[in-house]
Amino acid sequence: MDYSQFGAMLPELIILGLFVIVLCADVFTKDGSAKRFLTPMTTVLFLLATVAIWLIPSSGEEVFGGMYVDSQACKAMKAILNVGAFIVLLQAAEWVESDDMKFRRGEFYELLLATLFGMYLMISARHFLLFIIGLECASLPLAAMVAFNKKHYESHEAAIKYILTAVFSSAILLMGLSFVYAFSGGSLYFNDIAASIAGTEINGLLIAAVAFVIAGIGFKLSLVPFHLWTADVYQGAPTAITAYLSVISKGAAAFAFFVIFAQVFGSLYSEVWEWMMYAVIIATITVGNLFAMRQKNMKRFMAFSSVSQAGYIMLGVMTEQALGLGSMMFYIFVYIVSNLAAFAVISSIENKTGKVSMDDYDGLHKSNPRLSFVMTLAMFSLAGIPPFAGFFSKILIFTSVTASDSMALYMLVLVALINTIISLYYYLLVVKAIWINPGEAKVERFESNRCDRVALVLCTLGIVFFGLVPYIYEYCLDAARLLN
Repeated sequence: MDYSQFGAMLPELIILGLFVIVLCADVFTKDGSAKRFLTPMTTVLFLLATVAIWLIPSSGEEVFGGMYVDSQACKAMKAILNVGAFIVLLQAAEWVESDDMKFRRGEFYELLLATLFGMYLMISARHFLLFIIGLECASLPLAAMVAFNKKHYESHEAAIKYILTAVFSSAILLMGLSFVYAFSGGSLYFNDIAASIAGTEINGLLIAAVAFVIAGIGFKLSLVPFHLWTADVYQGAPTAITAYLSVISKGAAAFAFFVIFAQVFGSLYSEVWEWMMYAVIIATITVGNLFAMRQKNMKRFMAFSSVSQAGYIMLGVMTEQALGLGSMMFYIFVYIVSNLAAFAVISSIENKTGKVSMDDYDGLHKSNPRLSFVMTLAMFSLAGIPPFAGFFSKILIFTSVTASDSMALYMLVLVALINTIISLYYYLLVVKAIWINPGEAKVERFESNRCDRVALVLCTLGIVFFGLVPYIYEYCLDAARLLN
């Protein structure tokens, strides 16, 4: 075996090395003052790892017999996920250092790094065996993270729902892949499968295989009708874990979904899965919007918001490869900073007061004007109101879809635009509660901790400047052109 091949896996090796450092620091230091350094040490090392992954040049080579590819698009997506994970670490600092959590802080960081390692494998996999290993490596530790508040019944319930749904979705995905394996003549390589099914006559078994693959990966993305776990899990999990689930897990799954359907099932687009994705995208955006209107719990509200946003992300799958992937990656980047800005405010208020209801945000601007400002920016960006980054991300992904001269795609964008108008209503409900609803503030004035303030500043800068600085989109588009 040529061990030099591991050199192409530098992002994975960096995360794995950080995992070993955190594990050793957690195991071999005594409880007490020494472990207080675990949180700042992990956060600083993760920041350095994020910078290193961003700066490491991509070799563009395929290793381990073509199972793993080190392309510029994969590296860019890993860097984007790392940015989001770093912000989550900042938001989680106060919760991790609380009395109930401080003796298990090491486990939190180890599980987070393990899930990130699995997502890296999903992104770079060009063989379904490696993809499944990455998928399970990302999913199983997430179930433990969802159950982290072991003294809360809701956390246990959320973990059970998550793991059971994950098991069934994995079984459905594996069933679909078994059909694909049969069609390919016994290969799990993406290229071999694509070549085999390109000349295959369309039949019911092939359609079922594609549908099962959509269902299996659709669970990770919370696509309708595979979204039923989302609201309960988001509500029951610790808020820091909910934030991580809503953006990092979703971003990795969206990229993997694009690669699989562009490279493996691309030849079946018009005959098999185009109409499937039309139905899934329209249902996802619409159902997410309609159910978000009914929510008063902020975590359930953000859950259905994330369902709707997943539908917009999937629009990138329906268009020309480089343009669609570049727009999708930019949308994920903007979604990360916008969604995490909202969760930073939710987490700060919950940690200080225990309040998570939208009604508790009435008059928030009177007691906490800075948090009110950030939450307003986040809602405006998620709704796609100009001139914030969310507006430009929606415009770019809509433009990428309409670049194809297809009336069906024009109608798909029209439905998405109508739903964008609908989403304004429920996002502005939060803004209305903060700034307009009468009465005294229900959340007393408090000071956010230093890590929360850094996270809020980073997210605010991203919301304001990502739409105005073209470099980020150009970087995503250039990386997408180098997908292989």
